[in-house]
Amino acid sequence: MTQPGSGPDSSGSLPDQRRPLPGEAAPGVVERGSFGVHGSGDTSGFGGLVRRPWAAPPAERPYGEGFDEVADALMAAFPAFDDAVSRVVIDRGEMTLHVLPEHLVELCRTLRDDPALRFELCVSVSGVDYLGTPDRLHSVVQLTSMTFRRRIRLETSVPVDDPHIPSITSVYPTADWQERETWDMFGIVYDGHPALTRILMPDDWDGHPQRKDYPLGGVPVEYKGATIPPPDERRDYS
Repeated sequence: MTQPGSGPDSSGSLPDQRRPLPGEAAPGVVERGSFGVHGSGDTSGFGGLVRRPWAAPPAERPYGEGFDEVADALMAAFPAFDDAVSRVVIDRGEMTLHVLPEHLVELCRTLRDDPALRFELCVSVSGVDYLGTPDRLHSVVQLTSMTFRRRIRLETSVPVDDPHIPSITSVYPTADWQERETWDMFGIVYDGHPALTRILMPDDWDGHPQRKDYPLGGVPVEYKGATIPPPDERRDYS
């Protein structure tokens, strides 16, 4: 059974079901893409993003939700806490310690080994690029205590012209491939890593694709000489 409007018209031919090209929309109709983008042909929506600087404020005692117990245990086990941690952030039920690079490995070892902490599992090491900030490259370590069913995040930031952070593979061997991926995508150099090589991109690839100043398109690929056009040059499917 055909739906109304889906069958042939009076001339016996099927109606034109293709999507309208840019500029063919009915009068008064505004075609919009992601993030409210319209009129540019940008199918990704990135061209319509507006950067709004934001950072969670440092937390103050009491932290609540069991975070005070973690902080007290860490301060007791790691006397250099005040020198190592530049700020503590409690946001959306999660605890983040912003750690200076030179203290990262020893802090991880304390979090893993101290009986009152026992963060035995390194869940992930990942990167973030806060373009426009002095120390724009952030390395983020997610730790879990299987013993006490707790999670904590360690965040270390470095400038793009000196992106060196100590590797934590001596404490958490599972960080090996995770640090390799972060190096590959963001260019963060993990000093002391056993084999810091690319893991996703070809060995001779130029640049780090997840940095915010990396081009969105127009990058030559290795298959039949094809290229990826920039978003604003792709067909508008709205």
